[in-house]
Amino acid sequence: MRHRGPDGKGEWWSADGCVGLGHRRLAVIDLSSAGAQPMSDVSGTLHITFNGEIYNFVDLRTQLAGMGHVFRTATDTEVILAAYRQWGSACLERLNGMFAFALYDATRRQLFMARDRAGEKPLYYALTPDSVRFASELKGLMADERLPRDIDSEALDCYLTMGFVPGERCILRGVRKLPPAHALVFDITTARSRVWRYWELPGPPPEAGAASADELQLLEQLEALLADSVRRQLVADVPVGILLSGGIDSSLVAALAVRATSKVRTFTMRFPGHGSFDETEHARLIARHFGTEHLELETQDSAVDLLPMLARQFDEPMVDSSMIPTYLISQLTREHCTVALGGDGGDELFGGYVHYNRLLKTQRTLGRLPQVVRGPLARAGGALLPLGFKGRNWLQSLDIDLKDGLPLIAQYFDTRARRQLMSHPSEWPLVGEVIRARSVPRTPDLLQRATRSDFENYLAEDILVKVDRASMLNSLEVRAPLLDHRVIEFAFGKVPSRFKATSENRKILLKKLAARILPPQFDRHRKQGFSIPLASWLRQGSWWRFFRDVLLGSDGGFFDRRALAQVLDGQARGRANGERLFALVMLELWRREYHPRFAPRVA
Repeated sequence: MRHRGPDGKGEWWSADGCVGLGHRRLAVIDLSSAGAQPMSDVSGTLHITFNGEIYNFVDLRTQLAGMGHVFRTATDTEVILAAYRQWGSACLERLNGMFAFALYDATRRQLFMARDRAGEKPLYYALTPDSVRFASELKGLMADERLPRDIDSEALDCYLTMGFVPGERCILRGVRKLPPAHALVFDITTARSRVWRYWELPGPPPEAGAASADELQLLEQLEALLADSVRRQLVADVPVGILLSGGIDSSLVAALAVRATSKVRTFTMRFPGHGSFDETEHARLIARHFGTEHLELETQDSAVDLLPMLARQFDEPMVDSSMIPTYLISQLTREHCTVALGGDGGDELFGGYVHYNRLLKTQRTLGRLPQVVRGPLARAGGALLPLGFKGRNWLQSLDIDLKDGLPLIAQYFDTRARRQLMSHPSEWPLVGEVIRARSVPRTPDLLQRATRSDFENYLAEDILVKVDRASMLNSLEVRAPLLDHRVIEFAFGKVPSRFKATSENRKILLKKLAARILPPQFDRHRKQGFSIPLASWLRQGSWWRFFRDVLLGSDGGFFDRRALAQVLDGQARGRANGERLFALVMLELWRREYHPRFAPRVA
């Protein structure tokens, strides 16, 4: 895991050899040797290895110094140690930041681990009857040859269904992820462990308050919160830049960064000749208006060569082809900066995805259609229309009751398709839909249900994983001002749905903020996610040859070759199977890299 910390390494071991902590350092705050990790407190009884940043560490340090705590460094790491000594595990409530850490308390003989509220920083762990092992990346655990590499069949089914492995599950049986906003205590003496959630999203604003909510007041609160978050996240002892896509979220971050500091560098990815995928002009407009030092990187379809390396880096396979431009823009940015701010979180917090409009339209137009009519239509769509046929997923979603359910619109392979893919169907559990349905929030407001689900699932398990792995492979730390927990709590606890999205509009409150502080010629109404023109690249050439060779040239992959050929054929016929093929290719490349064993389901 040297890529996560090329500036130093360290180990700490307890006198009895029962506890060991290791660390790779990316020096961001206090670049001196005093900031080296693992770090111990002044008493020598607390020891920590910590990944991430605590953005309010200066305020906490001042408060703790007033309580008598003595500090030897200028780091946020030492502040966590003092905060734990003062408040115990309740210190988590006071930390504003992105973090994953493991802290050993020698007095209590307990290991205390925690992960930030949104899940920006990863933490994998494996429990045995007498031990716990943990790492920021799964490959850190797999370096131990004693760790079994057996595929968890339920996790794999979730991957094929949703495009990622959700929650505490891991693609390898016996390994878990500590979920966002959770903590774990492991007792060294008894080997007992406890996991708990220390924070959760606030409830939706009450209906009475939502109806009378003052738009101007909400707008001023949002601007103040976001400005303070950007200001805090610009703090570093190394150069900081802005990942500027040209969309509303990153443009707002850039605008507020210019308020807070005199010199701002912005970085953009170009896709020349690919129409709406290329947001260069929008990013240039923001850069010119605010006078940033602006750099651009142009990508070509030869980027397919990056896939084996990305499959190795991502630990668990993930279906998101935008990992490629994310990796490339991180590579460019790292040549100039060690830290970068991005715009992640805006869509989930403030209603930015196109499918929110579609859900609300469906609720309005088809919500009264009886279930006895919708059910057969949905089943017919799945049975009669081929995979990748436009509108198939939406037709299948008619079977979901929008009063309390949520359709899986971005489903990659439904149960029928997964059954066809499997070489040994009887050994594979078809549980992806059931597991996903359990995670749907229980709230009567459809938009609240959808945005909360995306925050807790898609954002945490796809977007933030993609950003962390792609950026840290380049030893670049990416921060997300929109994911300051105060902004999150404001978005979900105070902003009514009508200020987020309707059947015709999206990101309503953020667009109003953009109208305030971005140039008037900025187009606030377009929506183009950070993605690649995959369908175009797959029509011919290197991408098509690579995908075909990986999937059909396999010597022992998971899937039936005839089913794989049908998915490829569907793409060649113009169906939308690009991301499905990406899913299968990344899984196969991951299999070849790590050589996991498929362990049949245990009855």
